[in-house]
Amino acid sequence: QVQLVESGGGLVQAGGSLRLSCAASGGTFSNYNMGWFRQAPGKEREFVALISRSGLWTQYTDSVKGRFTISRDNAKNTVYLQMNSLKPDDTAVYYCALHTGSVLTIRPQNYAVWGQGTQVTVSS
Repeated sequence: QVQLVESGGGLVQAGGSLRLSCAASGGTFSNYNMGWFRQAPGKEREFVALISRSGLWTQYTDSVKGRFTISRDNAKNTVYLQMNSLKPDDTAVYYCALHTGSVLTIRPQNYAVWGQGTQVTVSS
């Protein structure tokens, strides 16, 4: 059974940076496309970024383009989300998830395994 554990969240002022990490265990990490999602209080979970198995393909939601960067290290079974120029609207619980299908997707219902989430709070 694959497990995902996020870390790196915290409280930061607007304009600051954080790097989230998601460590996988119990599976073959390089077989999985990986995604980051977030959920703010009272809102639905939304797609943030995804990265393909090899790391060659990435995709971002419009609101984070140019500020966030997703990457992965298959040797370390870890996916990262570098978040720069953070805004108060980025405040949410951030989740990583894995997708075993061959077609990349931003739909959370297509992701089979989720981490427990890490809180990111951006103060104004």
